[in-house]
Amino acid sequence: MALQKTKTLMIEAKELNFSYFDTTVLKDIAFNIKESSICTILGSNGSGKSTLIKVLDKLLKPKKGTVLIENENLDKLSLRMVAKKIAYLPQETDISFSFSVFDVVLAGRAHNVGYLSQPSKQDLEIAQKAISLVGIDHLRDKIYTQLSGGQKRLVLIAQALAQQAKILLFDEPTNHLDFANQYTILNLIKNLIKNNHLTAIITLHDPNLAAWFSDTIIMIKNGSLLNYGPTKAIMTAQNLSELYDEKITILNNNGRLFIIPSEFV
Repeated sequence: MALQKTKTLMIEAKELNFSYFDTTVLKDIAFNIKESSICTILGSNGSGKSTLIKVLDKLLKPKKGTVLIENENLDKLSLRMVAKKIAYLPQETDISFSFSVFDVVLAGRAHNVGYLSQPSKQDLEIAQKAISLVGIDHLRDKIYTQLSGGQKRLVLIAQALAQQAKILLFDEPTNHLDFANQYTILNLIKNLIKNNHLTAIITLHDPNLAAWFSDTIIMIKNGSLLNYGPTKAIMTAQNLSELYDEKITILNNNGRLFIIPSEFV
């Protein structure tokens, strides 16, 4: 029998603490995530989900603790090196100029282009490959600002892929999308991660989507780590009830979990 290859440890957080002035937002957060996996951060509004994502991308500096990216200390990496290792997609991206979809995706190569330099032939090819991977060749020459919300999200995923980073951070990638587009986006992310040996950390509000698409779950409550581990082990009615301060019932339909407030059962 062939030996199964051990997956590489991509991210390790050690005792992360972060404060905005005198307000503590993250307290002693610790976890690790391996390659080819999707980890979803769950928590109520204001629990610290987005702050944690920004700390992992070096947009915010923790008051205490360490983030290791492939065993390298994030704090020691230059911003250019961070961009080569990590791609970050915020909740909202304000692109107001009339850029084409191709130009927006090509911007993902900015870390690789020198000051006042032009993108190389390789940069152009990488941007085109990212567009094709996401399946938006038909949008290539469209104006980004004229696209729908779901189409814009696909373009930004292509931009992240153009960075050629191994770690993708998505802050609420389904924000403002209808149900069909939410499913489309998360299914795309799942396939990209598995087929290209990438790693994703996602923040979501909907625990059902988290249960369906995640390999591991991080539950944060009031800035503290409530639970962390494999999805099936963590997504229990007891854990979810504690996370949301609401009695939760989980229905199992042929192995697929459906999470609803108990009052609606």
